[in-house]
Amino acid sequence: MRVLVAEDHRVLARAIANGLRRAAMAVDLAVSGDEVAQMCLVTGYDVLVLDRDLPVMSGDEVCRRLRGRDDSPRILMLTAAGEIADKVYGLEELGADDYLAKPFDFAELVARIRTLYRRSPKPPPLVLRHEGIQLDFARREVSVNGRPTDLTPKEFAVLRMLLEACGEPVAHRDLVRAVWDEHLDPRTTAVRATVSRLRAKLGGPDTITADVGCGYRLTP
Repeated sequence: MRVLVAEDHRVLARAIANGLRRAAMAVDLAVSGDEVAQMCLVTGYDVLVLDRDLPVMSGDEVCRRLRGRDDSPRILMLTAAGEIADKVYGLEELGADDYLAKPFDFAELVARIRTLYRRSPKPPPLVLRHEGIQLDFARREVSVNGRPTDLTPKEFAVLRMLLEACGEPVAHRDLVRAVWDEHLDPRTTAVRATVSRLRAKLGGPDTITADVGCGYRLTP
């Protein structure tokens, strides 16, 4: 899942981003409304966490502009304006998909983002299976041949992408884009190291095939 956090309070923005990354999300940051608009033009985000009080271009204006696009991400308004009238305005007039007032509980933020992701035009199935491997997206649980298997957030996200690909290869760049974020060095060995650990947890080196020039796929 790719998330853009638009928040001009840099300390809060970094705290939100770090927490979402620990929840297996790829997170980019923006600190102004014009930056959000530009980033959404070049990157297909699943969810936008949007503060209403952004400089240069307000979050309200960003929301209005994005709502007119077919490829708009789901928008979660995040703001200190928590009165009922503010929420109604954000949802009905601006077209936000959800509204969360500050201060908020971080677990609720994560749950709301995941819910918005599941409400995408083509929502992912909640349980994915392949050759004895089962991934329960809602429960964040994985089992191999009925045996519970502990995965790190990155391993979980990589496995989900491989399962959703249904045996087709997933390119290295697509894994970087969806599981990590824009700051990851494209020459890094992080993807290869994560896949290697994932192979071991799934049962051995033959569980995931590396197709040269194509990417990684689950072995039939």
